[in-house]
Amino acid sequence: MHVAELTGAEDVHWNLGDLCKSPDAAIALAEEAERMAQEFADNYRGRIVSINASGLATLLTDLGAVHDAAGRAYTYAYLYWVTATTDAVRGGLLQKIKERYSRISQLVVFFDVELAALPEDQAQELIASDELVRFRHYLELQRLNRRHLLSEPEEKILSETSVNGRQAWNRFFDETISAMTFSMNGESMSEQEVLAKLHDADRDVRRSAALSLTDGLQGEARVFTFITNTLAADKASTDRLRGYESWISSRNLSNEIAEESVSALVGSVTDRYDLPKRFYALKRRLLGYDEMFDYDRYSPVGESSRRFTWDEAREIVLDAYGAFSSDMGAIARRFFDDDWIDAAVVAGKRGGAFSHGAVPSAHPYVLMNYTGRARDVQTLAHELGHGVHQYLSRSQGIFQADTPLTTAETASVFGEMLVFNRLLEQESDPRNRLAMLVGKIDDTMATVFRQVSMNRFEHRVHTHRREHGELTTEELCTAWIDTQSVMFGDSVTLGEHYRFWWSYIPHFLHTPGYVYAYAFGELLVLALYGRFEESPAGFSDRYMALLSAGGSDWPHDLLRPFDIDLQDPSFWMTGLKAIDKMISEAETLAESNDDR
Repeated sequence: MHVAELTGAEDVHWNLGDLCKSPDAAIALAEEAERMAQEFADNYRGRIVSINASGLATLLTDLGAVHDAAGRAYTYAYLYWVTATTDAVRGGLLQKIKERYSRISQLVVFFDVELAALPEDQAQELIASDELVRFRHYLELQRLNRRHLLSEPEEKILSETSVNGRQAWNRFFDETISAMTFSMNGESMSEQEVLAKLHDADRDVRRSAALSLTDGLQGEARVFTFITNTLAADKASTDRLRGYESWISSRNLSNEIAEESVSALVGSVTDRYDLPKRFYALKRRLLGYDEMFDYDRYSPVGESSRRFTWDEAREIVLDAYGAFSSDMGAIARRFFDDDWIDAAVVAGKRGGAFSHGAVPSAHPYVLMNYTGRARDVQTLAHELGHGVHQYLSRSQGIFQADTPLTTAETASVFGEMLVFNRLLEQESDPRNRLAMLVGKIDDTMATVFRQVSMNRFEHRVHTHRREHGELTTEELCTAWIDTQSVMFGDSVTLGEHYRFWWSYIPHFLHTPGYVYAYAFGELLVLALYGRFEESPAGFSDRYMALLSAGGSDWPHDLLRPFDIDLQDPSFWMTGLKAIDKMISEAETLAESNDDR
């Protein structure tokens, strides 16, 4: 990064000492976790069929201690590697702990198998007992998943082979994309740096960035095609062995959402593809272009091209969070004060951003690649939303702290809304308000409509892989451009270079089926934020209680205090109407500015 582009985030690195003090300490902890797992197996194997509620509560406490120790070591190794994926020593540490983690999983898998074998009346009696109330929802989910569980020897084999199979291919992808450099106007850039250029105010810069990205991706197309096919085949065989009906079934079950609800979500969004077409037609007019190209989608309008230092971004987010809830603001501040964030852009670091929940006995960590764009401020708000959620949900313990991906996006998108609306309230200039609103709608287009179009891409790829075999690079490119074109229509011209952009998206490989959760979360939050605006009294307390509940109940039950019914197919229209309203507001502001 050039000196002129310094943001103050260059020295923002996390301190992993709260997980483990050193790589050697992580190895020692993983070894201890394996010893604990062996002791757990010696104590409980074969006893589940006759266990009572009190005994099962003790067992789960012991099992939780195993998972906590193993998870702490694994999280340390992963976070240690993710900021330097080309470092062979760090990669070796991660692989070593992954292998031990697999052995730990094999030692304790008997519990899942024996619990699944319990008669229904016995299982339900245990779940309903007072002694197991803090494990109730976890046990409900275990029973729900039992028909997809294999025998203990089969589960052990799948765990063992995943380390050098699916997990290894994902690591290879991460290391490949992180090591890539992209040549732009004679300058060598990382993936994150060239992606940031797609938000530049200069059209020539955006076009050069798009072509540079494609050149790099196209050069590795054979590798990315092979990885995609291999992981799609691995998923198909695993799904077949476990008896899942479709490629998306396991994800829906993990997300605690019915397939009918997912179909209703996807159908509702695709039925409103008129909204992105309408928005990009407006944006084309605002930019004064005769034709809108794919690299123009994130072009800033007016003041949205402003850059923010790291300190400015921190205060913007903390102010917005603190104004909503003092507790929320205080928790978010700890991420900065206690070095729970890694924000520097460095060679070999994984791209994108995430918040890692770690284990309940520790705390979350946030990764960013901060370049100072307005979008980065929103990304910081987004990941800290996750972080606050994960921090609060630790109270539920290791089995119920995590939430399904669908509601996991609630706090992150809500955090973005808090920051955006606070900034909008402070802006009185109609031109700047228009620029900010267009920027927000840009993000909404990416979060709702583009993610659903990517879900359609995944559906096509996984279906083809199962029914016809491997896809060629050209078939993958065609699937990508076809599913994207339906969303954009004539509003955006997708260039030939854009055909390869499926290949850098890690969610397709790491978590197949993930992407619809973004649309789910955005539409849910638009409805939730509407409730907040209608009745702010007491809302923040209910909201913080929702985050603290973690994954301790079904998502539709956790959201009942907000008068939101996730099981109503028409629910999605509430969020889509809010997007329609935002576009109308932007159109009105545009007309008002034209009259000036």
